[in-house]
Amino acid sequence: MLDIIKKILFSLGDARRPLHETAVLIEDVVHTQLINLLQQAAEVSRLRGARVISDEDLLFLMRKDKKKLRRLLKYMFFRDYKSKIVKGIDEDDLLEDKLSGSSNTNKRQKTAQDFLNSIDQTGELLAMFEDDEIDEVKQERMERAERQTRIMDSAQYAEFCESRQLSFYKKASKFRDWLDCSSMEIKPSVVAMEILAYLAYETVAQLVDLALLVRQDMVTKAGDPFSHAISATFIQYHNSAEGSCMKSYPDSPENTPPPTPTAPSSGSQHSGKTTSGSLGNGQDSAKTKQKKRKKSPAACGVEAHSDAIQPCHIREAVRRYGHKIGPLSPFTSAYRRNGMAFLAC
Repeated sequence: MLDIIKKILFSLGDARRPLHETAVLIEDVVHTQLINLLQQAAEVSRLRGARVISDEDLLFLMRKDKKKLRRLLKYMFFRDYKSKIVKGIDEDDLLEDKLSGSSNTNKRQKTAQDFLNSIDQTGELLAMFEDDEIDEVKQERMERAERQTRIMDSAQYAEFCESRQLSFYKKASKFRDWLDCSSMEIKPSVVAMEILAYLAYETVAQLVDLALLVRQDMVTKAGDPFSHAISATFIQYHNSAEGSCMKSYPDSPENTPPPTPTAPSSGSQHSGKTTSGSLGNGQDSAKTKQKKRKKSPAACGVEAHSDAIQPCHIREAVRRYGHKIGPLSPFTSAYRRNGMAFLAC
């Protein structure tokens, strides 16, 4: 899953070549969240006497988070819409099916609507099917992607478009093996796997959104009265990273001390004009040598990764906003004790 996660990170606003350590950390967070979600969904399925984990079990677990549930319902609608396009159904038939709520062509949406109707006592859940409110988070991601593409050439843009089309469900068998579904007593259905893949993508997107905010906050601003409020964990990690970088490249211009000035020899009888000319020629030759000096591959790698999301940004995002990340956000207190404690250290 690491290759998919790296490409998804690029499509969401990270550098073109995301850091391997960042991708590993995000993979660990997403995997932990989905395993916990599968365990809870299996328990719900067992309580209602079902043989498989269905989309209803996942909808039940997400019923408390209205915003994420609304996004999931829109995703299920577009999955139905895509399947209709693939089957070659006319657009007029699509509109009729949407108005009439036909179960033949809106299977996912119809199942979700029937289930939410059975557990909705206030009408809040059913109202989401008619809610056309603009998703500000999705809008912000689209605007960020538009800004990201302004400075791309044709090759970078082609790679970016390909990354935007990726999802965890495109390699369904690999995704099942990643979640170790074969060892489960109650296994998830096909539609449930679609939802899990969508939730995995959304969790990565949330981590990127929050990590970019953290990175923006970590940039020192002159005259900022809140600069002292930066996390001590980040400062310690950032300083150690800078220290290791300085040790790795001792010959870099920043780490090379200036030469010790020497007094002119007593035997020199040159005029002041000649001396200044010779000094000027020496400075010019030094500048020429410095320009011709080639950068080491390691130094080029550091510059290439300077704008990439760092693991410390992910850890700080989880520390600050852990109660908002992932599909299990309504069950934050228990989940943070069990699943994400290692990220807070």
